[in-house]
Amino acid sequence: MADIPYKIYLSEDEIPRRWVNMKAVMHEKPEPIRNPSTFQPITREELEQLFCKELVEQELNESDLYIEIPEEVHNFYKMFRPSPLVRAYCLEKILDTPAQIYYKFEGTNTSGSHKLNSAAAQVYYAKEQGLTHLTTETGAGQWGTALAMACAYYNIDLTVYMVKVSSQQKPYRRAVIETYGGKVIPSPSDETDVGRRILKEFPDTGGSLGCAISEAIETALKTQNCRYVLGSAMDHVLLHQSIIGEETRIACEKYGIKPDMVIGCMGGGSNFGGLIAPFVIEKVTGRSDMRIIGVEPASCPTLTRGRYTYDFGDTGKTTPLLKMYTLGSGFIPSANHAGGLRFHGMNPIVSKLYHDGLLEARAVEQTDVFDAATVFARSEGILPAPESAHAIMAAMDEAIKCRETGEKKTILFGLSGTGYFDMAAYMSYNSGNMVDYVPSDEDLQRGFEGLPIVPKL
Repeated sequence: MADIPYKIYLSEDEIPRRWVNMKAVMHEKPEPIRNPSTFQPITREELEQLFCKELVEQELNESDLYIEIPEEVHNFYKMFRPSPLVRAYCLEKILDTPAQIYYKFEGTNTSGSHKLNSAAAQVYYAKEQGLTHLTTETGAGQWGTALAMACAYYNIDLTVYMVKVSSQQKPYRRAVIETYGGKVIPSPSDETDVGRRILKEFPDTGGSLGCAISEAIETALKTQNCRYVLGSAMDHVLLHQSIIGEETRIACEKYGIKPDMVIGCMGGGSNFGGLIAPFVIEKVTGRSDMRIIGVEPASCPTLTRGRYTYDFGDTGKTTPLLKMYTLGSGFIPSANHAGGLRFHGMNPIVSKLYHDGLLEARAVEQTDVFDAATVFARSEGILPAPESAHAIMAAMDEAIKCRETGEKKTILFGLSGTGYFDMAAYMSYNSGNMVDYVPSDEDLQRGFEGLPIVPKL
């Protein structure tokens, strides 16, 4: 085994040149995307009305284990990749644990998170197709920031529908998006038909990712030479994020690190799915029995309390139907501070893996999450994003179990982004004003009542 440094940086020529497609090795594939009008499997031509052609090809690809990263995208990655794999020695000391804790840190680029991995690819394909305008949604703001950066680089206009409560909580994140040239509209807004409809039904709503998606889609369909792009949930987004897991796998092999468990936070699933992709392949093919743990907010418990069924990806019920764990497209979660995890559904690949018992899931309350975030910040010197702190909390819990049992486990988690634009959340926590909200069964039932009835094929 090579000596393990405090921070593991791969060399530039070790940046992966291919993305990993988990669907190629899954024993049972996720159910096909359905047309919401006919309930039949959706065609390439139908998806291409909404998404870029190459992204549709990637979304529907179930056979190629590896998909080559275009040279221009790879060159873009060189601006901020490889990202470091860090041994959390200081955190281990504070926890007094025999466990070894590592984290893959995706917050070293200007967007502050992993989102730039997919933004760079999606905007590149849009440019290659000759598009001149893109629309999207953003929750916590990381995706909107990353996409604005990529659109500025490729000279493409961008409209961002930002969840209203997040735009209020994170004005500086909005300012960064606008600095890079993106137009930000708090959602729901009165600028779209679906936004006006949502406001009429829920006049005091702080919005949700589902609302913002609906508005972005409507605008894309009404704008010439425009397509919609999104930062999570769909399989092609997870594909691009697999560069996180591939870099992690390469670093672990280079230094003889053998994780017993891999932990990530979950919203729509792209960061989590990207981190675990190569490790899922090892597990599916029988080369590993490691635990894979996803952590979500108790206020939006998609995997832990949702239903595995077909549903829309947006509140306005305009998207194709995805077979996934969902709380119902009409479920609007409470305005917790982990804005990037406030999505009612989960990526179909992640959902299928969980349904088949290959993943674990747990839901945690935000006050406990910020307890963990504070410990991490004071020990490791990085202020984590509230989303990332969900993974930190689970990693700390597992390390404490090792202290209690004396087991020496190797714990790996994804630190998906920084929290320097989340100071309102930390101020709420530090002042003691932060509250936890866990939806009741009755709250969830209202979301389930709006689920579409989809006949079997």
